[in-house]
Amino acid sequence: MTTHAETDAGADAGEPALTIDELAARAGVTVRTVRFYATRGLLPPPVIGPRRVGRYGPGHLARLALIEELQQQGMTLAAIERYLRQLPPDLTPHDLAIHRAVVASWAPDTEETVSRGELERRAGRPLTDEDLARLTAMSVVRADDAETFRFDTGLLRLGVQLLDVPLSQEAIVAAREVLVEHSRAAAHELSRLFRGEVAERAARDVKSLSAHMHPLVVQALLTTFQRSLREELGEWLTRS
Repeated sequence: MTTHAETDAGADAGEPALTIDELAARAGVTVRTVRFYATRGLLPPPVIGPRRVGRYGPGHLARLALIEELQQQGMTLAAIERYLRQLPPDLTPHDLAIHRAVVASWAPDTEETVSRGELERRAGRPLTDEDLARLTAMSVVRADDAETFRFDTGLLRLGVQLLDVPLSQEAIVAAREVLVEHSRAAAHELSRLFRGEVAERAARDVKSLSAHMHPLVVQALLTTFQRSLREELGEWLTRS
């Protein structure tokens, strides 16, 4: 697969600043895995800094998250290479995150029970008691006891990213409630609309249509929401 150095995300969200060890820790993978992906062309090359040390940015992190998500869906390495080859070479970390969200939408809800050490490994960083309290408030993590935790595999990476967002825990929880309320309303209306279209079709056709529509609807919702949020924030900044 052809690599695209321009895919590096430093251009989108600050200069690449992570060493390969830091990148691996943040992504929850091993350094050996990062190097393997790089040799296969799945990751763009790092920016070479002082002392010839490679530096990685948000784009590498977002691409690693997408690769891991594709693997969790059961895709082979060859299939992942084909998938990434079809993506535009100038995608930002934000664009890659949307692709990952669409891929994740194909998977059923899953929950795992792990030790605190394993949870931190999956998170790609140490987790303080305050971090765990925030993840619990966001319904990402639930504590069975002091050292055993259940977590939603689809939400963990998002929850960990929110730990660094300068918003209060109350604001994040309120935002989640808003998203859940309105997404359920949208899902209900779309389901009602689709039921009217397939009412007379055979059950097999309905199941096939549902399988095809699921990722398309999720991508449409993500894209529409992204544009709406950009417009709202733009108007707010203009007024301010």
